[in-house]
Amino acid sequence: MAPHQITVLGECVADAFTEPASTRNELALRVLPGGGPANTAVALARLGTPARFLARLSGDVFGRLFRAHLEASGVDLSYAVAAAEPSTLAVAELDGQGQAAFSFHAQNTADWQWVPEELARVDLAETACVHTGSLALVREPGAAVVEEFLATASPQATISIDPNVRPLLVHPDVYRDRLAHWCGVADILRLSEDDLELLLPGTPPEQACDTWHAAGVRLVVITRGADGALASLDGERVQVPAVATQVVDTVGAGDSFTAGLLHHLGTHGFLGGRLTDLRLGDVEAACLFAVKVAALTCSVAGPNPPWQDELAQFATDKAVVRHLDSTH
Repeated sequence: MAPHQITVLGECVADAFTEPASTRNELALRVLPGGGPANTAVALARLGTPARFLARLSGDVFGRLFRAHLEASGVDLSYAVAAAEPSTLAVAELDGQGQAAFSFHAQNTADWQWVPEELARVDLAETACVHTGSLALVREPGAAVVEEFLATASPQATISIDPNVRPLLVHPDVYRDRLAHWCGVADILRLSEDDLELLLPGTPPEQACDTWHAAGVRLVVITRGADGALASLDGERVQVPAVATQVVDTVGAGDSFTAGLLHHLGTHGFLGGRLTDLRLGDVEAACLFAVKVAALTCSVAGPNPPWQDELAQFATDKAVVRHLDSTH
């Protein structure tokens, strides 16, 4: 039987949201477990895909929160590293549309300190796809170790990358300098139109897709918020509309889209190699599924992706109301 596990590599971030305080001159923070790769691993597991997360988890109060959250969602942490360094914290301020602006507290935190030995012991025999991206791919000293791991994994697994550009922490030039190299390793590149504007300012999405195809990546998907998604498979393109939803915030929506995309491709047997059997119709079906997963994530506060049964309910009743503390 072909492997169907998806291994996700990257950071956990404590997402702290500001809330009205009971007393003047105070600031109340509500902390939710987040971080792009962690959100994707959680979303995959909740959708029913065996998901393993390669992370460096601190033993501090946030690290314990991450571990409990990941395990409760069914994520395999058997190769997670118990890290001595503190967790990464991001403080989010939401605008009127639910878009978040983050300030990061990420100096010398656990997520970026990978050493080769920690990833060399990972057994990929059951892994169909390795997904990574975001800050783990660009923050040293661990970034070079992560890139080397991808190169080692690529002969046997589909490689998926989401750059998830964070200009407040890492200058977009750092991502630009590495992007062609990532396209040479990756089979799937998923990014937002905000990422596109930071990476290739003023470039039409179709032109960007062709640039990245030329660098070696077969499938490029650009998510466009309320405008849905543009997918390009070797230059053949399809547009997929978004699903209308009552937006609470957009935190984790892109990560959930990525999980929906990979889950759909995996359950239909396309992961595990270079996507050679994939056709544009298959990509469209995967993206249509992924926008539903993203819509449900937008309908609740913070990065809280849907469970498989909620998605089935959503298919029959678009007015379904989700609650933050879904327990399964």
